[in-house]
Amino acid sequence: MLKGAAVGVLANQASIDTRGHHLAGLLKKSSHCKLTKLFAPEHGFFGDAQDMDSVSDVNDPSTGIEIISLYGQTAGNLSPTVENFAGLDALVVDLPDIGTRYYTFSQTMAYCMKVAGAAGVKVIVLDRPNPIGGAQIEGSPLTKAYRSFCGIGPIANRHGMTLGELAALFRGGFGEGEAAIEKHNCELEIIQVKGWQRSMYLDETSIPWVPPSPNMQSLETAGVYPGACLFEATNLSEGRGTSRPFELLGAPFVDPAAWIAATRKVGIPLEGVSLRAVEFTPQFQKYAGELCRGVQIHVDDRLTFKPYRFGIALLVAAAKTFPDDFKWRKQPYEFIDDVPAVDLLYGDDSLRNCAEGCSSIEGILKQMEDFERWYKSARKQYLRY
Repeated sequence: MLKGAAVGVLANQASIDTRGHHLAGLLKKSSHCKLTKLFAPEHGFFGDAQDMDSVSDVNDPSTGIEIISLYGQTAGNLSPTVENFAGLDALVVDLPDIGTRYYTFSQTMAYCMKVAGAAGVKVIVLDRPNPIGGAQIEGSPLTKAYRSFCGIGPIANRHGMTLGELAALFRGGFGEGEAAIEKHNCELEIIQVKGWQRSMYLDETSIPWVPPSPNMQSLETAGVYPGACLFEATNLSEGRGTSRPFELLGAPFVDPAAWIAATRKVGIPLEGVSLRAVEFTPQFQKYAGELCRGVQIHVDDRLTFKPYRFGIALLVAAAKTFPDDFKWRKQPYEFIDDVPAVDLLYGDDSLRNCAEGCSSIEGILKQMEDFERWYKSARKQYLRY
């Protein structure tokens, strides 16, 4: 399908085949097409930039082709321009996702699809398995006022879809009313995964785990990320700067035993998981060089573990157990400075209100259950496996 085509590639360091060959190198050597442009998501083409660090355009030393960064200094740099797609016949997308709404790669793909439609460029998605499975979902609604680069529409926080299925969803439109995702009217082709079933995690396939970003070093990390990512919106460390990001959570002011006890009393069933009191010293980002006390998340049964609910339970417990020290993030989050980061991640202000004691955990759970029931039904038309 690429014969004679001028091709652009949206990829990063994890865009390899099972032999370790990178997509860009394979297309560069191909006699059937001409590799013309490279595009990179957050963390850069080589996956060496930390979260929310801007990345500049550079030349790829392997192919000699310029890499256009889609995570620059401003929100305007998150999307390519029609001029960036000039001369292209097709954009090939190969981005290993981790199955969570706020992992930004799917948003980058959506922005590229929109511009590709305007530029008359075909989008070809090389699909990959959802590494944490396609059967289990968890989430909360995302209203229009809380859309951002970490969520452009009412997709579940743990969405249970592949990147190809999300591309079909973006192409067809999704949701109702103001919260709906607009249709991205580009020509789209999805190369499906062979042999994958929705119940399968990545370690049940022959595909190797390659870290898609600096702090996503293992499948175990991806498994806790849907809930642990919520701590990016707080002044607790989410374990960046340690060997166990998102599995370690804490701060200098935390009393681990009190936190663990409070988490068990929040009112959310804690299945398939246990907590261990720990001490750790991050080497960068929050509390760099300072001793933190907190917890390590141990997943005992990934099929019953519900990471998003567990993250909510941990966050609410922390806010109520350490009221004098717990704080919400004040810095801009994904280029937005007028909406609290926790509201962007959850989808509205309900979780923040609950943590501050203004509403009940029962209300949160009811909101999630209603949304999940709708989402399971609404996404069916886009499932391919």
